[in-house]
Amino acid sequence: MSGAVDKPAEVPHRIPITSIVAYFLRLGSLGFGGPAALCGQMEKELVGEKGWVTKDEMREAIAISQSMPGPLAIQVGIFIAHMRGGFWGAWAGGWAFILPNFVIVASLGALYVYLGDLQPVTAVFYGVSPAVIALILHSCYRLAKLGMEDWLQWVIAAVCLAVTVILQAEVALLFIGAGIVGILYYGSLFKRTPAALSVTVAPVLAQLAPTASSSILGKLLLFFLKAGSLTFGSGLVIVPFLEQGLVQQFGWLDQRQFLIAVAIGMISPGPVVITATFVGYLVAGFWGSVVSTIGIFLPSFLLVLIAAPLLARHRGNPNVQGFVKGAYAAAIGTILGACILLGRIAVGDWLTALIGLVSLAVLFRWKVSNPLLIAATAVVGLIAFPLLQPTWVMTKF
Repeated sequence: MSGAVDKPAEVPHRIPITSIVAYFLRLGSLGFGGPAALCGQMEKELVGEKGWVTKDEMREAIAISQSMPGPLAIQVGIFIAHMRGGFWGAWAGGWAFILPNFVIVASLGALYVYLGDLQPVTAVFYGVSPAVIALILHSCYRLAKLGMEDWLQWVIAAVCLAVTVILQAEVALLFIGAGIVGILYYGSLFKRTPAALSVTVAPVLAQLAPTASSSILGKLLLFFLKAGSLTFGSGLVIVPFLEQGLVQQFGWLDQRQFLIAVAIGMISPGPVVITATFVGYLVAGFWGSVVSTIGIFLPSFLLVLIAAPLLARHRGNPNVQGFVKGAYAAAIGTILGACILLGRIAVGDWLTALIGLVSLAVLFRWKVSNPLLIAATAVVGLIAFPLLQPTWVMTKF
């Protein structure tokens, strides 16, 4: 009897790789709103609808992925694909997640290079961006409900929010420090935490990155490998890092082109860091987009595949659980801080403020799909932009 009761609580089942690929192709094609929204969508579908993972497994996947550098949503997807499909499931699911977005953004890059300007994209960016901020906030609310349990986690989140806004950048030590605080409070002072292994892989990956190449493709690969392996907080807080490198350091893009690249990342489905694909196409054509995409995402595969088996063996360790809780709180705070930073780009007049507020109200009141909300606000942008002609869209950062 007791065995029959315990069995349903276990969910360590395997999922066919074809099913994993099909799901992540769909998510990569239709998932809007950045990492928080994508993680919220995975939580809704994989925990609530498909039952592929438990609530605790989803929470752990998000927290462990956030404790490592790189794009959060992709790492959560790879982590889940690895849990349910093994090594090859992780590679197949991860690249399936990326592929639709790569095709879309590389095509937009080709159009931009061919046409010289994409005025409709600016109009779409004008209408969609405040809705994207609303999607992030709503998804962050869902993620907070999923994993925020006590006062300490909220204190950690508040500190990370403040630091992100004040410094206008991600701070890697925040996640490590939050994890250590979690160990001290929730775990044991005298046990060494295996979770520390996951965050020590980043410096190793940095050493494996190629030395600066004289070719533009080599430089692109090096830059985006560094972005993918050393930047914590994923797409939501990677924008200041990219702006500094692409505009100020290398001069590959001007400020206007960079804002269009950010817009493409925000309005396209999938992870926001797919901006790298657009940048690569502008700088070095099709092969530039391929190299940049590989560079930004490859560290995520290596980190998850190296760290996941180690962490799986110690899932019940109180120190690992404490690290996860602390890092999860840091993730919530950093995402909210990034929301404020990105809000400076997205909201600049009464209409964009109204779009953001109405979008947030709609998301809380009705179960509206992300693509439908994005399509509706894109239409608003296409209609309103030529009428209002807001100059701040291309000058404000």
